Amino acid sequence: MRYLKYWLLIFVLVTAAIAIGACKEEIRQEPPLQLEEGSVAEEISSPAGPVADNSRCHVCHINYEDEALALEHARANISCEQCHGASDAHCSDEDNITPPDIMYPAHKINSFCKSCHPKATLGGGKKYCTDCHGDHRLGYRTRKWDKVTGELIDDDKVRMLTDEMLEQK
Repeated sequence: MRYLKYWLLIFVLVTAAIAIGACKEEIRQEPPLQLEEGSVAEEISSPAGPVADNSRCHVCHINYEDEALALEHARANISCEQCHGASDAHCSDEDNITPPDIMYPAHKINSFCKSCHPKATLGGGKKYCTDCHGDHRLGYRTRKWDKVTGELIDDDKVRMLTDEMLEQK
C-alpha cells in the first residue's frame, strides 16, 4: 500500500508519454494542406524550380498565401525575407510591436521593385508598382510603424488573447 501512489504516478507518466508519442506520430502522418480550387495559386503557372518557403511569415500574415504578388515571387523562389529582411525580432514578438527589418514607404516602392525589374514602366496613371501588381497590403492593421524610422505610430493596445478574453467571446 505504501508504494501504491508511486506506482500510480509511474503509470500516469508512462501513459502520458505514450499518448504524446502517438499524437506526434499522428501529426507527422497528416498530409500537407493544399490550396483550394480556383485560388490565385492555380491562376499562376506552376513553378519551374524551387519555391520560397514563406511559412514563417504566413503564421501571422495568412492573407499573403494567395496574394498575387507574394505568390508569384515565392514561385520564383523569392522569399519574404529577401525583401523584408530576416525580421527575427518581429517574428518572435508575440505582442507585435516590433517592426519588420525592412519596410517600404511609398516613395521607395518603385526604386526597390526596379532593382530586380529594371525595365518595368508605369502607365495608365498608376503611381506605384503595387497599384497593378498585387494588393500587397494588410486589410486590417493593428499596429502601424513609420516605414522609414520603424517607430510605432499606431497601436490598438490589444495583445495576445488571454483565457479570460476568450471566455468573453
